[in-house]
Amino acid sequence: MQPISIRYLYNSGFAVETASHFLIFDYYLDTPHGGSPEQGVIDPSMLQEHNVVVFVSHSHADHYNPVIFEWRKGHSNIRYILAEEIPTKEEVLSVHPSRTYDLGDLQVRTLDSTDLGVAFLIKTDGLCLYHAGDLNWWHWNDEPEQANQDMARRYQEQIDSLQGESIDCAFIPVDPRQEENSLLGLEYFMKKVGARWIVPMHFGSQYTIFDRMDHDPRTFPYRNRVLHISHRGQLLQISE
Repeated sequence: MQPISIRYLYNSGFAVETASHFLIFDYYLDTPHGGSPEQGVIDPSMLQEHNVVVFVSHSHADHYNPVIFEWRKGHSNIRYILAEEIPTKEEVLSVHPSRTYDLGDLQVRTLDSTDLGVAFLIKTDGLCLYHAGDLNWWHWNDEPEQANQDMARRYQEQIDSLQGESIDCAFIPVDPRQEENSLLGLEYFMKKVGARWIVPMHFGSQYTIFDRMDHDPRTFPYRNRVLHISHRGQLLQISE
């Protein structure tokens, strides 16, 4: 497996450096202004020497910030891949759910989110990366039972479509607001598809979710593959 560097930007935002690409996912929190990557802020000057591709899974404010287009001022070759429901006059590749896009140096497959927009399956540099966006098993205790059953069906259909893929690194929501249901999506994904490494996301600053994963018996079969995050701006290195 090729080495990967992953920086936690916040919530579902990550900067992922592979052998020849710098991939940025769902960046929205751009404060403190003038901040550094170590603070979880993208400094446009750091992009100049990279082959940059920016992904936005959907238009929710905790996943999308139009500030990403300001990066073009110093790097005209940045590519942007946005869910088609995001309105913009910028030059982007607008992607629809359940499609595959061959961009030459990378292949992008989209899944239909259970919330809004898409999830991404990306193949590049000999790697397969999955970023779920808001594709998750959103089971809420105060929702009607029928709604939760429909959610389970929709989520399972999308994840089942990934069977047979050999995923190196998967970014998957584990939202603490779902309480005892926060690991439902991850659990189903690992049973049906699996990944070499798992990067939990959509937890904001609630890092205690990692304690839950460390002690929940359901995570035992893959617990040693979960990358732990303790602070915004943290750099994770995968080399095997």
